Amino acid sequence: MIEEILRFAHVLGATVLLGTGAGIAFFMVLSHRSRDPALIAHVAGIVVIADTIFTATAAVLQPITGTLFAWHLGWSLLEPWLLISLILYVVVGAFWLPVVWIQLQMRNIARTARDTRSPLPDRYLKLYHIWFACGFPAFFAVMGIVWLMLMKPAF
Repeated sequence: MIEEILRFAHVLGATVLLGTGAGIAFFMVLSHRSRDPALIAHVAGIVVIADTIFTATAAVLQPITGTLFAWHLGWSLLEPWLLISLILYVVVGAFWLPVVWIQLQMRNIARTARDTRSPLPDRYLKLYHIWFACGFPAFFAVMGIVWLMLMKPAF
């Protein structure tokens, strides 16, 4: 019974991380393409809330459920596939943490542009490009983790 609970919690956390991350990226990109500060401010505000409620919670719980699950099954955290997964998880975090700050800045800049009825400044565009670029390594690292968790390859 405990194995099923831990497996469910861990898979649910992975689903939340992947799904929320993909959804956030989708909505941020679409709102950015509009170049409408009011729309961007609104969407970025929702994204910041979603990242706080869903992504951050899952990001904290994921290594806990994973470690408990591995221990319960008698796996060493030094198994090569598991160790690579943990390294990739750190990579994801290294890209995600700056993205959270960037999203806050983009939201604030868009709110200011909306309130002053001015176009988005160059700083917003620079932050957007960094935000966009950070998404690719993080996304592919998450996909790598999911693959490793499912396949558990022998090295």
